[in-house]
Amino acid sequence: MEAVKKIDMPDTWRWPRFSWTERFVFPPLYGLLIYTIIRLITDVMSGTKFWLRSWTLNAIELSTVVLTAYLFAYVVRRLLRKNLRLISTNEQQGPLREFFEVILYMEIVAVVFILPMVALTDDGAQLIDVVNVCLIPPLFNLLYYTVSRGNALVQINYERQLQLEKIHSNTLQAELQMLRAQYHPHFLFNALNTVYFQIDESNDKARHTVEQLSELLRYQLYDQQEKVPVRQELDYLQSYIALQRQRMNERLQLEINLDGQWPGRSIYPSLLLPLVENAFKYVGGDYFIYIKAVSADTDCLFFEVINTIPKEAKANKSSGIGLENLRRRLELLYPERHELFSRSEGDRYRANLKVRF
Repeated sequence: MEAVKKIDMPDTWRWPRFSWTERFVFPPLYGLLIYTIIRLITDVMSGTKFWLRSWTLNAIELSTVVLTAYLFAYVVRRLLRKNLRLISTNEQQGPLREFFEVILYMEIVAVVFILPMVALTDDGAQLIDVVNVCLIPPLFNLLYYTVSRGNALVQINYERQLQLEKIHSNTLQAELQMLRAQYHPHFLFNALNTVYFQIDESNDKARHTVEQLSELLRYQLYDQQEKVPVRQELDYLQSYIALQRQRMNERLQLEINLDGQWPGRSIYPSLLLPLVENAFKYVGGDYFIYIKAVSADTDCLFFEVINTIPKEAKANKSSGIGLENLRRRLELLYPERHELFSRSEGDRYRANLKVRF
């Protein structure tokens, strides 16, 4: 089916999903590892021993390292989510540019937060200190970013594959249900042709009703696979309404507002009918039905159906299998491009459908 070809990567703005341990335990431990490496390099080259220094000085350095480690981890998460969004929308800026951006941010954090601390301890920021601070933490955090990025992409691709399989399965089920549903209209269509010729030619009203019903069934039977012009769908809807009015009593108050301007707009057929069917099925009380189809904007169809209901009707009476099937079809045909609401409002029941073409 055409509408299920587009597959979006799942929740890329929330990836990667760091656990509590990865958020709060790993950063300081990773930061202390980096600090230890820098400290050992400095001590070996300068001949000093950091454990012989003032513990106040060591505490200041360790506190700065832990806080900066959380900042590094936060920057890594933000950059990952940003770049994964770009990958999911095919707007990736290229691996070299991406890694250069990561290094740049890591360098900024190192220079702004770590280098001042180095300058205020021991004998100030020597050349070896500047090289260590500007080289080792950014490279270690680039490694952290690269590993996290790889894990996130593996998990996303795994979920994407599961989603593809689920949609494929749902598509097969939908096609099977459609084939089953077609059997009954086909049988009725042939039976109506037989009934039509058995009706006396003088009974024009009955023959006309059978003709109307046959046209409705023909539309359902043969025009379900591809999109149809919105105007054609609304004409079909008006034919159904005309047929329903014949069986309703004179108490029915019907207001219809169907916008006639739909140039070049198409929609999958029979998406509007379930809402109208429910209105005629459950109308009661003052016997009032209001049907409106307008263009909310240049790329959107807004459809609204309101009907009065009996006072003793239950609030959920109108949410039957018809609406459930409609919701399922909309999920398959217009994923993330539709809104469907139905609710009771006192003695009235309102259903709103918004579809973006």
